[in-house]
Amino acid sequence: MTQALVVTRWGARFRGRWLPCAIGRGGLTRTKREGDGATPIGSHLILGLMFRPDRIPASILPGWARPIGPFDLWSDDPADPAYNHLVRAPHPHSHESLRRPDPLYDLVFVTGWNYPRATPGRGSAIFVHRWRKPRYPTAGCVAFAPQDLLWLARSLPPGTPLVVKG
Repeated sequence: MTQALVVTRWGARFRGRWLPCAIGRGGLTRTKREGDGATPIGSHLILGLMFRPDRIPASILPGWARPIGPFDLWSDDPADPAYNHLVRAPHPHSHESLRRPDPLYDLVFVTGWNYPRATPGRGSAIFVHRWRKPRYPTAGCVAFAPQDLLWLARSLPPGTPLVVKG
């Protein structure tokens, strides 16, 4: 059985290592809604790993990592049939760019929260990514220091449970 990445409001544990992390500005919740800024409590599988190939060489990442292209977006519009999925520009619905000018999404894990079968309004883009600064709140994602995120990328196989405890 794959060991889980266990996250609490105080930090995360994986393979005997404790890692500081950040959670959503809305805290932890059992009733996640689009735009609430909260991190959903529960067990969510790590389903994907994406990276900026212009900033991180593919050679230092596992083979299942997928490059983020210049037109890659993530739909956050509950009215979009592609809600909480990867879409490409141009896209007529609300979305966020995966190719951000800042480094937050240079390396990003896609979780199984409300994905791949999304319920509109239940929350989108619950990722694991780089933090802005130590423990600075996210919009609902889990965020780590750059060196810890890279260690996780090299250590987590796809299908690893991300267990968020309340």
